[in-house]
Amino acid sequence: MVQVAAALLFALAAGLGVTMILVMLRNNEDAILSALLGEGAFPADAAPQSGPAPQKVTLRRSPARREAPRPIRAAARMQPAISRAA
Repeated sequence: MVQVAAALLFALAAGLGVTMILVMLRNNEDAILSALLGEGAFPADAAPQSGPAPQKVTLRRSPARREAPRPIRAAARMQPAISRAA
């Protein structure tokens, strides 16, 4: 009885998986087929074109890096490993 229930659950899960794959294929058919054919997600004529930037952007130069003084830590008093309550 348990084996029959497990087989039915497995068949149901497999059926849902195949259904989801078919739904995804129906929604994204063009993109998936073009990717499988090696064209990529975009056809060659509709692909984004790269080229020179319309205008050059110059960044501000930062002033020379100054070394900030670092605080010197005072020597800490060592605490015993066993607490006083023990």
